[in-house]
Order: sequence, then structure tokens, then C-alpha cells
Amino acid sequence: MKGSSTPGVEGDRALRDAGLRATRQRMTVLDALRERPDAVTAQDLHMELRQAGEPIGLTTVYRTLTALADAGFLDTFDREGEQAFRLCRDVEHHHHLVCEVCNRVEEIAADEVERWVHEVADRRGYDVTGHRADIFGVCAACRG
Repeated sequence: MKGSSTPGVEGDRALRDAGLRATRQRMTVLDALRERPDAVTAQDLHMELRQAGEPIGLTTVYRTLTALADAGFLDTFDREGEQAFRLCRDVEHHHHLVCEVCNRVEEIAADEVERWVHEVADRRGYDVTGHRADIFGVCAACRG
């Protein structure tokens, strides 16, 4: 879906905001992320792009993913000691359900988690300054 638009993430702007020039290879990385419901490692994405005939280096893929994550355009997940990346669909604060089998990631609205976060912190005398809540399990498709 080259040139497609994800709410809040336009390719050239996202790359510029991440401090990167919008080269063809970097746009290819961003376009590949738009098409996936799962989180992907730099090595896996590089291999997929190379198999599709894209002349792109692993360093370019890794730097592009890292810069986009640092700029807040990608969510990151630890997958067996390796960092996996996924394009944020929701630019607002949100949380995730992550399938441990297929790596599918579903975003869940923050309000479904916020009350619980504050209740837990309040009971222990904490003022919440930030949090991250990812829920891991097996999705319905992988169970079936």
C-alpha cells in the first residue's frame, strides 16, 4: 500500500520528525509497517524486504525503526531479548494486547487501564508519573 496514510503518521513528516531524510528505502520501511498487524524485528523486516527484492541494508532498517520509535511513531516490544516494532495506529496514549504466537498486536484504549493503574498506585502511596501496560496471551485465531 505505497503512499497509504495511517492516521497521525504521514511518511515524509514522520521521518523528518524522527530526524531522518525521507529516502526511498526509509519510505519502504514505513510502508511495510503500515501493512502489518504484528510487531516485527529489524532482522525479520530486513529479510522480508530483501526477499521482496528491495535493495536495503540491515543498518538502514534498524536505524529507521529505532529513530521512528524514539520519535514516538512506533511501539516497541521485547521479543525473546530482541526489540520488535509496530506502527502506532492510535497517536493518543494507549495499551496493547500482544499474541505470543503470531505477534499480532491490538491497541486498547487507555481508559480501559487507567482506573486500575491509579487504584494500584493510590493503595501503595504512589503518584503516577507514567506507565506502560502490555497484556500478553494467545489470540483467538491462534487458539482456534
